[in-house]
Amino acid sequence: MENYTSVPTEFHILPFSYKSPALVIGLFTVIYLLGVIMNVLIVTLIYLDQQLHSPMYRFLCNLSFVDLCYTTTIIPRLLHMLSSGNYTMSFRQCFTQMFFFFLAASTEDLLLFIMAYDRYVAICKPLHYHSILSKEVCSVFMTILWICASLNSCLIITPTMNMSFCNSTTIHHFYCDAKALTTISCGGKERFFSVIYFELFFFVLCPFLCSFTSYTKILQVIFRIKSVAGRKKAFSTCSSHLTVILLYYGTAVLVYLLPSSRYSDLLDQVFTLLYATVTPMLNPLIYSLRNKEVKMAATRLLKLKSNS
Repeated sequence: MENYTSVPTEFHILPFSYKSPALVIGLFTVIYLLGVIMNVLIVTLIYLDQQLHSPMYRFLCNLSFVDLCYTTTIIPRLLHMLSSGNYTMSFRQCFTQMFFFFLAASTEDLLLFIMAYDRYVAICKPLHYHSILSKEVCSVFMTILWICASLNSCLIITPTMNMSFCNSTTIHHFYCDAKALTTISCGGKERFFSVIYFELFFFVLCPFLCSFTSYTKILQVIFRIKSVAGRKKAFSTCSSHLTVILLYYGTAVLVYLLPSSRYSDLLDQVFTLLYATVTPMLNPLIYSLRNKEVKMAATRLLKLKSNS
């Protein structure tokens, strides 16, 4: 008789195979701590330094906060499972984690587009920059962004919670992943895929195309600048954000568009690891190492601390 479970009470998380638990725990601990330290440092610098209170750095501050949410949603729970050996997760815990994961993902999708628009206005319409992106406008952008991300997260987890499960409640992933749940579902996953393709179009493809359009116009303006120093300065303000966009969208899209194969579970985990844990750790490094204003703010903060 088939073991049918319409609403399971708990799931069993089965992360990637590993031979040295201590090495895996150490690796994820380092990734998490570096991400937390660097993102907290970015938020602190922007908050304390008045010279970093421009729209671009307000958006960067929000990006660092979202990256903190990203890693905190996944890694602490994973470390607990690896260290305790308890890989079970209740139904409520699973979908709570899933909600906040998609909330962070949707927010980052839209935020990267807004940051691309910020660079477009700064370079293509510099005289109107502060009037177009005033403090009030930025606040409205961020409010709408978080509301849309919350609604999108609810839209995704609703059909996922309504899926039925047969024979197994084992999730082959290192967190409660919606796509991994579809592989053990025996009903209701068609609605999930309809929603996820809608989500990929409006929250991934559209923001990416808008960002791509912005950078196309930005490059056209940069190449018309006669001064080599001017072109270099203009390009340096965009290269960091462009790097982050390519890293994030490149790995995120592959998770849901990769064709099924016997290595799908492993590849899904690898690409999710890249865009949900490694990229949030690299974002502040990319911005701080390539941004003179951030480095100068850090220097001022260190001098202030040493003097006091």
